[in-house]
Amino acid sequence: MRSATQNFGIFISVLGLFALGACGQDEEAAQAPATETAAPAAEDAEAPREPTPEEAAAAKLDQVLAGDWRDEKNVARDVYRNPKETLTFFGLQPDMTVVEVWPGGGWYTDIIAPFVKDDGKYYAAGFDPETDNERIRESIANFQKRYIDDPEKFGTVTATVFGPNVGDIAPAGSADMVLTFRNVHNWVPRGYAQEGFVQMYRALKPGGILGVVDHRLPADVEADEKLESGYIHEAAVIELAENAGFVLDGSSDINNNENDTADHPFGVWTLPPVLRSASRGEPADETFDQTKYREIGESDRFTLRFKKPE
Repeated sequence: MRSATQNFGIFISVLGLFALGACGQDEEAAQAPATETAAPAAEDAEAPREPTPEEAAAAKLDQVLAGDWRDEKNVARDVYRNPKETLTFFGLQPDMTVVEVWPGGGWYTDIIAPFVKDDGKYYAAGFDPETDNERIRESIANFQKRYIDDPEKFGTVTATVFGPNVGDIAPAGSADMVLTFRNVHNWVPRGYAQEGFVQMYRALKPGGILGVVDHRLPADVEADEKLESGYIHEAAVIELAENAGFVLDGSSDINNNENDTADHPFGVWTLPPVLRSASRGEPADETFDQTKYREIGESDRFTLRFKKPE
């Protein structure tokens, strides 16, 4: 018969063996490689952020500006005209109905029309095709051939007329934006600048935007009645717009050129891209030194954004 002391010793031995076994299991668990965590399923990954409307518009503008339909000479003028920055400042979006007043040869049409062709609409409010002026009729025909007759590239370009007593440049209250570049100085001496601003106001929706760029006449220089230099006071344009009902919504120095003194012998046309060397109607003066005018670059221009009150 075992004594109590022997029984106690056996009990202690069993406990020791159990403890050793438990320690061994702990060590094995500590040494065992950790189970790999499964990678999250693809559907659990964070979805890419959708671009904002402003980011999407900027990306599309980049694509349009790189379009192979743009003439190299026009592209070379981007450094002066700053089309991306200017149109971004005005707030242009691809789904807008846009009216460009007096698009001329289509420098901006090459950009705006393709930009809005899929989701928006483009109106070109130009000269009256019933004019007796042969040069203007030729310009209208060229615009028709390049833009209106090529909807695949430029979308549906609708031609309307801007001028005195011609009616609407787009259906009243239909446009999100009206734009005009370097034209107001032409309307003032022709006597229909104020009527023109009323036409632009009428075409816009409430809350719509009018964007204006023009050659800046320094505020301390007196303007002649016919604006023969091609420059116009910024304050005069603001007054015309406000008289029509617009509210000035912003201005930008995007198209400023501090090197332009606005006092050139043949007006603003002494500068690029025209580089006039003689008075209008006279043959070019081959001896006229254009060096400093090329160095100035294109004119100093104000950039104004107006809003039609809602």
